[in-house]
Amino acid sequence: MKSDVVKKGATRCAHRSLFNAMGFGPEDLKKPLIGICNSFNEVIPGHIHLREIAEAAKLGVAAAGGTPLEFPAIGVCDGIAMGHTGMKFSLASRELIADSIEAVATATGFDGLVLIPNCDKVVPGMLMAAARLNIPCVVVSGGPMLPGRYNGRDISVSQSFEAAGEFAAGKISEADMTAIEAAACPGCGSCAGLFTANTMNCLTEALGMGLPGNGTIPAAYTGARRQLAKRAGQVIMNLIANDIKPRDILTEKAFENAITVDMGIGGSTNTVLHLTAIAHEAGIELPAAKFDEISRKTPYIAKLSPAGHHHMIDLNEAGGINAIMKELSKKGVIHTDALTVVGTVAEKIANARILRPDVIKTVEEPYRKEGGLAILSGNLSEWTLE
Repeated sequence: MKSDVVKKGATRCAHRSLFNAMGFGPEDLKKPLIGICNSFNEVIPGHIHLREIAEAAKLGVAAAGGTPLEFPAIGVCDGIAMGHTGMKFSLASRELIADSIEAVATATGFDGLVLIPNCDKVVPGMLMAAARLNIPCVVVSGGPMLPGRYNGRDISVSQSFEAAGEFAAGKISEADMTAIEAAACPGCGSCAGLFTANTMNCLTEALGMGLPGNGTIPAAYTGARRQLAKRAGQVIMNLIANDIKPRDILTEKAFENAITVDMGIGGSTNTVLHLTAIAHEAGIELPAAKFDEISRKTPYIAKLSPAGHHHMIDLNEAGGINAIMKELSKKGVIHTDALTVVGTVAEKIANARILRPDVIKTVEEPYRKEGGLAILSGNLSEWTLE
């Protein structure tokens, strides 16, 4: 085991003493040591509930024969950081997260990692660390927030941003603005629409690094989320047993699948930044032209807030990312032979189907025949497609 470097042999007597101090005895140290990287904090709504997710993941690891050891990662809320100097630190936090996970995992000699992120820069930061370390890893997020309700309709943080502008323009009263801000974000989870956090959690599934439902099961569905985390704890032990590492999964085919799903659901434009960075850590280059090339042949089949009126709970009810991938595969734009943490894509999506055709359209009758994102080139952009 990789962790033998910190626990085996006479020269590791002192190391074992330190483990004893934390309650890990000889029987614990005979098992694989699994790092549970938990980005819980009290400054991001998407992370406020992650202690429960971590506890469930640890139960899964222990039940499958591993020894779980939890450690933290930082996180910045992009929404709270917006509009002031705090936003200068948001993207930089991605690298801090990746670096800190690399430091702890290497210093402790972990055999594998269960990574628990939820929001904008935390998800890609953890995936970058997984690719860089290349020890068995699985990602289980905290899940999306439920939409709020206001005047009989679903709303999210988008409507709070809009309300500020409408109030400034004299279109609504201060009382209306206050009512919207009180209703828009009803509880824990990453913001209810398809913003960067939820897009990246969905693309974690498409990349093969997360279990089905990782991106769409609402955070408030605590039973389903805990079960997902327990399964993740069991899956990491299977990955270790079969020596399946992130770079076995994060192949060029996996990134093409992720880009295809991104285009099919019209995800956040920030995914171009993040997928490129994750791919770089895996030794793969993703040129800007690749995104545009895939967009041109991928039908846009799910239109979620802020582009549409559906939210993540609707996508979950419609069949989730598995249903998206199954439908897109009919166009031949999904690599179904790509490996995931639970088998091939083909195996993962075999039983998937569209359960709400009002949310997920068919490839024959999409919202649009081309993807939801495009790459700008020419004299208005520093990037070119050449």
